[in-house]
Amino acid sequence: MSLLVVGLSHRSAPVSVLERASLDAEDQVKLLHDTVAAEPAAEAAVLATCNRIELYADVDKFHAGVADLSTLLAQHCGVGLDELTPYLYVHYEDRAVHHLFSVACGLDSMVVGEGQILGQIKDSLARAQDLHTAGRLLNDLFQQALRVGKRAHSETGIDRAGQSLVSFGLEQLCAGAVVTDWARGKKALVIGAGSMSSLAAATLARAGVAEIVIANRTEERAERLARILAEGDDTRVPARAVPMSAVPAELGRADVAVSCTGATGLVLTVGTIAAAVEGRTGTPATELDDDGDAPARAALAAGTAGSAAAAGTVASRRAGARPETRETPLPPSAVGAEEGRPADLAGAEPAFSLLGESAVAGIDAATLEQHGTWVDNGAVDRREPAGRTDADDAAADAELIAALAATAAGAGRVPELRGPEPLIPAPRPQPVLSLLDLAMPRDVDAAVHRLAGARLVDIESLAEASADAPMAADVDQVRRIVSDEVAAFGAAQRAAHITPTVVALRTMAADVVSSEIARLEGRLPALDDKHRAEIAQTVRRVVDKLLHAPTVRVKQLAAEPGGAGYADALRTLFDLDPETVASVSRAGSDPDGAARPEGADRAAGAGESFEMNGKNRGPA
Repeated sequence: MSLLVVGLSHRSAPVSVLERASLDAEDQVKLLHDTVAAEPAAEAAVLATCNRIELYADVDKFHAGVADLSTLLAQHCGVGLDELTPYLYVHYEDRAVHHLFSVACGLDSMVVGEGQILGQIKDSLARAQDLHTAGRLLNDLFQQALRVGKRAHSETGIDRAGQSLVSFGLEQLCAGAVVTDWARGKKALVIGAGSMSSLAAATLARAGVAEIVIANRTEERAERLARILAEGDDTRVPARAVPMSAVPAELGRADVAVSCTGATGLVLTVGTIAAAVEGRTGTPATELDDDGDAPARAALAAGTAGSAAAAGTVASRRAGARPETRETPLPPSAVGAEEGRPADLAGAEPAFSLLGESAVAGIDAATLEQHGTWVDNGAVDRREPAGRTDADDAAADAELIAALAATAAGAGRVPELRGPEPLIPAPRPQPVLSLLDLAMPRDVDAAVHRLAGARLVDIESLAEASADAPMAADVDQVRRIVSDEVAAFGAAQRAAHITPTVVALRTMAADVVSSEIARLEGRLPALDDKHRAEIAQTVRRVVDKLLHAPTVRVKQLAAEPGGAGYADALRTLFDLDPETVASVSRAGSDPDGAARPEGADRAAGAGESFEMNGKNRGPA
């Protein structure tokens, strides 16, 4: 066995690279044809999902195989090999088997334990079979992977460790709420009618949405999905199909939208989403900054300006100017100044003047009132500007302290802080439109993340959320199942590797028996049929008994690691024709198992029993 896999996934590459390297159905067909046409590869299969692209092949040379498969993958993905190489991983022989079995069990999925990957593996095998690029090795491998995945789901609680990508995405959208409570009564728009979109529509229907609208480029498929949703026993929900041109209008009526198409460009731009949000709210959609707090910063800027204005008002009173209006009492302070350290204006709460705060920080309301009376009545030594009287300054000071006293009366005290408090950003407004983008490459413009009034969950945000998802205890049990199955598969493949040699040996023995029986008939022509048959049967039994123990033992030894050398020893000891062995191997690699080498039937007639190994024939 020389199984090689070259690929990249959400674990090895950022979503931006996966998005660019995605393969559509036509690209996958071309990649398979070109791979089997390459010299090192005899078989090939592609596993392409929204978060992985993997090329499996049976190769006769490791280094040449890695180079060729990497180059082919880069060419068909449209990403330069130099750029793609840092994100590629390579698995060979048993490690490649372990990788695929882990993938089939959901251990390598973005959402651990999700079962959708089994359907995707099945589709990959079917595509390779249809194109005749899967031979004995990949047929056995992918079929066994499906069995291992089903075993993991039936014998363990791996399903409890995660759920489908759709369910996980909806959980992220509802931000901690129960999905059924969050979805109940909402209007949903599903863009696309493929397997993932159909699953999303069915999940929304079961969650209790009030209506589902299906938009697809092929309207017939959208209508069929809408009919299934409307008539299903567990998904009975009002559903209708619309053309893709109606999507902008439907977004204005939808509460939640799920998109998963095969488009190579954006399906929903930020402008389209902004228009839908504006249509729902009646006000233009605000674009947030990267931290999602642009409104908070805007309010802070306005507040800082207000603070400066308040400070300017008091300062102007000190200069003798008469304000147009009386200032309102100041709100509680959030910023103080340490001794010898100026107050931090940038950290000030909106609409608060820092003027004089450090002098009265920590004073209670009653003391502040007394201090105000003292300032109003006492004599203060100041250097006054021309035209400025002590009474004017005293009045300005009294007014400032009276405002601070009013603040202290409401808050109990003017807080004494040793430094600025961290800013608390304004909460993001509740979204009026929730979007789930499950496509790769993405359908929804990533700029929607910064759009107030909309909430977007896409593959990238799902990857970030799933990184901290708890692992169920059953995951360890699944890993043990995978390890056991990998060992069993490897032993079966190593045993199968020696099968052509054993068949060639049995064929040679059958030929020798036939030759000697014919020679006996020439020497003893008077033998009747009964005696001739008895002699022939006796000779065959002798040959079978002589070969039985060595062939059984060599299969057992070959199943162990490093057992491939026993096939070479058998060929050497019995001087077997290499071409005969090769012809048996070629016949055994036929997935239909139709061809068998000349003499194999004679070997079976001579006492060798044959059994089915999947779709491939081989001796027991």
